Amino acid sequence: MLSLTVILQAVASMAMAKMGAGIGAGIAAIGAGIGIGNIGGSAVEAIARQPEAIGDIRSNMIIAAALVEGVAFFAIVICLLILFI
Repeated sequence: MLSLTVILQAVASMAMAKMGAGIGAGIAAIGAGIGIGNIGGSAVEAIARQPEAIGDIRSNMIIAAALVEGVAFFAIVICLLILFI
């Protein structure tokens, strides 16, 4: 009887881990979308204010967006590792 309880607890915790990994991956993707949207909106405003600086603004925007995507990708990989390992 004790071993059945232990097995049921292990199965329940695995289901919770899978659910948590899925929620974590979703939150990471949503956060990256919000972050890149903010970066793009701010870049458009900056270009509208100072059109002659379009090259510098664009390059800084691309670097910032890449960093946000890198963090989101890292979070999703960690969630997938939790899911499958």
